[in-house]
Amino acid sequence: MNQTVQDAARFIDTTLQNEGTWYRSEEVESRLGGALSSYGASVGAVRGTIRDAGTKFKGLAHDDVTALASQLWGQPGPGRRAVYERRLAAVVLLQSRVALLRHSDLTRLEGFIRSAHTAELVDPLTADVVVPLLAALEGADRQRAGVVMARWSRDPDRWVRHAAALATGTPAPTT
Repeated sequence: MNQTVQDAARFIDTTLQNEGTWYRSEEVESRLGGALSSYGASVGAVRGTIRDAGTKFKGLAHDDVTALASQLWGQPGPGRRAVYERRLAAVVLLQSRVALLRHSDLTRLEGFIRSAHTAELVDPLTADVVVPLLAALEGADRQRAGVVMARWSRDPDRWVRHAAALATGTPAPTT
């Protein structure tokens, strides 16, 4: 990962921590059943942080954006749980740069969906990233994405099936 991506991830993480409150953190962790940690930053703070990062770190290309999203989605450090606001920041980042994404990014998005642990992340990731990505594809890339969506619709993971149903407008199988 290049230095710009590392600097951007550090900027986003530090800003989100500074924007957080203990009471919001407790509420988020309780609402999510303890699956994710929380800094307690508001959705507005997350969106503003990504906007500010885009201004500060101009010219992020496809590989930079996907690497930064993966960095934010992961754990903030060894032995620490993933953080809801970091993951939401990854979603907001991808929403803002969806035009850069390719059909091959569906694999990364699938990994995010599998580990999201909540509709609060899966739904915007699907509606605002996967759906526009699919809509922009043409030709062979559209066909490849169709195969991926068909596979997602039969996946044993309920979040992946849920994402496929949202993305394709079809009901999820009840298996």
